[in-house]
Amino acid sequence: MSIAAAITQTVVHPPGLRRAARDIVVLTQRNLLHTVRLPGVLLVSSIMPVVFIVMFTYVFGGAVQTALPPATGGKYVNWLVPGLLAQFALFGGAGTASGLADDLAKGTIDRFRSLPMARVAVLAGRTFSDLVRSTGTLTLMAGVGFLIGFRWQTSFLGLVAGVVVALAFGYAWSWAMAVVGLVVRTAEAVQAAVYVVVFPLGFTSAVFVPAQSMPAWLQPFATHQPVTATANAVRGLILGPGALPAGQTVGAQVGLALLWATAITAACVPLAVRAYRRTVT
Repeated sequence: MSIAAAITQTVVHPPGLRRAARDIVVLTQRNLLHTVRLPGVLLVSSIMPVVFIVMFTYVFGGAVQTALPPATGGKYVNWLVPGLLAQFALFGGAGTASGLADDLAKGTIDRFRSLPMARVAVLAGRTFSDLVRSTGTLTLMAGVGFLIGFRWQTSFLGLVAGVVVALAFGYAWSWAMAVVGLVVRTAEAVQAAVYVVVFPLGFTSAVFVPAQSMPAWLQPFATHQPVTATANAVRGLILGPGALPAGQTVGAQVGLALLWATAITAACVPLAVRAYRRTVT
């Protein structure tokens, strides 16, 4: 092989991981551009977290004020915002499921199949683009929360670390939702399937109220499910250990949240890849 041919092969067909990384970057950019070109979807996805923060702060805040730990400074918004960061990281996975289902319905996945690209790039590009969107959503939520009275009780770095933990959980959950999108396939069915899973997890967690205030039969599930673990980790980083249940430490809660994220990713990535292969074979 001549030097020119070797250079051409290296540039046009980079081997292994380098080729896969290039394909992932290209598809991530494609998905983000597609989002920007749908301003209606972008507007709705930006308004919903703002509505949640404002509605729950001013409608339900007074009813649960007395049940809050002292680390919140007596302000419900301080309890709510870290919890909503965890919840909307969970909600971000809905975009992964609906995006893959839409690509399947429009034949985009079939066109991807005909290209000389890594198959995992379709899934990784979708989950990475949704991670970028979730970063914007959580940043917006923190900003709106700050405007209506939210204040971190540790440090700005603690706030950033809390957002990172929430994003790690949200990215893991995107892979779970990728499985749903590839298995269910139609947009209407995907929307129903996503919310059948997401809403029970989100609203039976410690996002809005402490798990200890729930009925005795619900407390074990609410305490040990992944959204509560993530919400506790985010609160511990932003508000300090005084915001956690008795006997819990910030390090332990962060470790538990990251363990959940790792376990969900490890379980769902192979399932998503297998489901994707079935759609194109």
